[in-house]
Amino acid sequence: MTALLEIEGLTGRYGRIPVLHGIDMAIEAGALSALVGANGAGKTTLMRLLSGVHPASGGRVRFDGADITLLSAARRVRLGIAQVPEGRQVFPGFSVEDNLLMGGHVRGRAEVRDGIARAFELFPALAVKQHALAGTLSGGQQQMLAIARALISRPKLLLLDEPSMGLAPRLVGEIFRTIAQLRTEGVTIFLVEQNAQAALAIADHGYVMETGRTVLAGTGAELLLDADESYLVPHQATFARFETARSASSSL
Repeated sequence: MTALLEIEGLTGRYGRIPVLHGIDMAIEAGALSALVGANGAGKTTLMRLLSGVHPASGGRVRFDGADITLLSAARRVRLGIAQVPEGRQVFPGFSVEDNLLMGGHVRGRAEVRDGIARAFELFPALAVKQHALAGTLSGGQQQMLAIARALISRPKLLLLDEPSMGLAPRLVGEIFRTIAQLRTEGVTIFLVEQNAQAALAIADHGYVMETGRTVLAGTGAELLLDADESYLVPHQATFARFETARSASSSL
């Protein structure tokens, strides 16, 4: 496969405090890549640098063959990068449908209309509540809305930052099944998760981050076999479900 996103020696800081220390990664087109690690490892900071909402202090980011290191977040969206941020960040005072419309500002009306129809197929709960205020949705429904909103722009690369955070195990399972489905449909996904077992179970490739550095890389299956409690946060109750999901997706 060809690398859609190439990260070379990327560094980042907040003020004088360095957070990322020379990150090197390659995200292959059509694959699901997962980045796992404990809280404070620098995962969300990396996502913010890739989406352009926080500047890099060094290194290079190439997307679809072009250097985007200095481009704004808005330019990156137009090139085909969409981020689902940590904490969902939907617009609570707007309806579900209006939130989805905001995700399609880089697309024409017909494409947005088709995208919303697809979103309601993917997440039937949103179709039922399309006229409800986003702030009245459950946490799981808001996460569905955040993912659907990002998909409206038809991204070449979908950045997912901690999509399972704060959700009940049943809803975590639903979110990860949807992510696995998107991967089978050819969407390139870069998934950041603290729930390492769930993420690696459905990932083609995985990276492990500690204190701003990538310390391990391999296929999702390889990293699961080399299970180390320092990065495989114990979510045993949900892990079995994602092993099943991984087996099912690999057979498609």
